Amino acid sequence: MFKAKITVRMKKGLLDPQGTAIGGALKSLGYSQVKEVRVGKFIEVSLNAKSKAEAGKKVEEMCKKLLANPVIEVYSYEIEES
Repeated sequence: MFKAKITVRMKKGLLDPQGTAIGGALKSLGYSQVKEVRVGKFIEVSLNAKSKAEAGKKVEEMCKKLLANPVIEVYSYEIEES
């Protein structure tokens, strides 16, 4: 059994409206040192696979097909044995 920890973020240079809204709210709360906020998502997937390499291949497929939009998002992941 393996656990994949996947992080998906907007590509650099693309507008992140949610991050902009959070950044504005933080500044209004007195956190003037905040320069920029980018928002992403964290996904944890447990899966059965014969090897770490096979688990990585499956996670790569999941990211490309469903978990991330490769046009506007980038993703990274880490595979752990569980």
